[in-house]
Formats: sequence, structure tokens, C-alpha cells
Amino acid sequence: MSVVGNNRVGIPIVLLHDAEGAVITIETKRGELIRGLLFEAEDMMNLYIKKAVVLGPKPGAKRLVDQIYVRGTEIVFIVLPEMLRHAPMFDRITHWRKHGGAPPEGVGAAVGQAAAILRKASERRQGGFGGRG
Repeated sequence: MSVVGNNRVGIPIVLLHDAEGAVITIETKRGELIRGLLFEAEDMMNLYIKKAVVLGPKPGAKRLVDQIYVRGTEIVFIVLPEMLRHAPMFDRITHWRKHGGAPPEGVGAAVGQAAAILRKASERRQGGFGGRG
């Protein structure tokens, strides 16, 4: 399911991007557990993790690495921080489901000079603008 439409990234990818800068734990297909600071997440779930601790796959095998790049196809499971439960993305999803895909108030609205032009045009149509003449 897409967060804002059919041609955008889905909920898991948006959640991963929101987790950038937080400590995460991932499990790989090889059975390794990697815990570290998520520095960057790509749309294909490739993860760049800093200050990581890699456990396994053999019992007792533990190594510290400064940085590690994990390809998305190698990931089995990701543990994200509890704080992401209150991510603003979930408010957008709730609004999207409730209002049938209509954007939230203020999203897509004109800002700056475009807003001033639209406001003046609206006032002219309603006769509230003194204008020239």
C-alpha cells in the first residue's frame, strides 16, 4: 500500500527513512544479527549502518565494525525503535483512509506569491477588492 498514491514508496520504506538516525537491529539470511545506528536507508531497503555490532552466525561470534552496508535482499527482519509508533506518517495514513485519498488540509495549497495572486483574484471576483478605477 502506498502512503500517498499508487506511484510512491510504501509504508515500510517510509518507516525506514523515518528511522534514520536511530539504533536498529536487523537479521540477515545468513543468521547474523546486526545492531547499530541507521545512517541511511534506500528505497530498495539497502541499509548503511554505522557503529555496528555483528553477532553470529556462529554462537559467540561478535565483532564491532565502524560501518556496514547491508543489501535489502539479504534482510530477513528489522527491529525499529518504539518511538516510531508515533511517526507523523501514520497520521497521513489515517487521514488518507478516512477521506478516501484526499490530501490533508494545507497540503498542495498555494504558498507565497502564488497564494497572494490567488487571494487577490478571489477578492476581485467577490467584489471585495477596491483595486483600480
